[in-house]
Amino acid sequence: MNIKLHTPKSLKKGSGMGTPKQFLLSILATTVSIALTFGTAAVIDHNKKQREKHEIVMMVMYDMYNTLQSVEKADSMFHRSINLQLQIAEDTSKFDKLKYLMMNQVPLIEYTETAERIFSTNIETINTVGNVLFIENVADFYNSRKLYKEEICDSIFKIISNDKPFNSISGLLDFDYSSNAIFSHFIIKNMKQCFAECKQMMNVTDEEIESYQQKRDDLRKQVSGENTLSDSIQNEMLQIQEKLENAKKKLKL
Repeated sequence: MNIKLHTPKSLKKGSGMGTPKQFLLSILATTVSIALTFGTAAVIDHNKKQREKHEIVMMVMYDMYNTLQSVEKADSMFHRSINLQLQIAEDTSKFDKLKYLMMNQVPLIEYTETAERIFSTNIETINTVGNVLFIENVADFYNSRKLYKEEICDSIFKIISNDKPFNSISGLLDFDYSSNAIFSHFIIKNMKQCFAECKQMMNVTDEEIESYQQKRDDLRKQVSGENTLSDSIQNEMLQIQEKLENAKKKLKL
């Protein structure tokens, strides 16, 4: 069997691809085109992941920032309580007046676990961040936050609720604010260190956190304005309904 080999039309003389040089140029052009296509797609994908990473990091850093403000506020309550405790120790006649001030100094930290859940339970989120040390530091921070709430805030609240230490001078003076203040100090110190290291690792500045906070505040104000509008409409409809009810009563319907 004789097999005849035919030259492809694209390489025949006069086709524009008849020389090796032209053939190589065609291959080069095709290669460059493919490289540009895949390269552009890779750049777009990379930029998308970087934006997602930045949003996740800012969400977590903002949550850590707010938590620190809350625990520092709780910590300041210990020092005010200790000062009041000392005033009563020096002059027991101040007991009835100052005990109510001390009852208002029960430490409380306020936070939501939304950011923690998103960050800690979503493997895609963790993969997007892609920094093991950052992830470990954030986990350490959240563990410290939980420890502060359970072992300090919740514990003190239970003691005050169950033992009623402020019902007597001896009970108030026996209340161990000092130990709690020391415990609070070391937990906050660890949380601040985690926060500082996370900022450094992810190159996040205080200005960026403040800008992120401003965006959140602006969004809340916008939502608040929409709620005000909704309340206005609701009140208007209630007034209309009241007028209709009055009209029905007059008509005895």
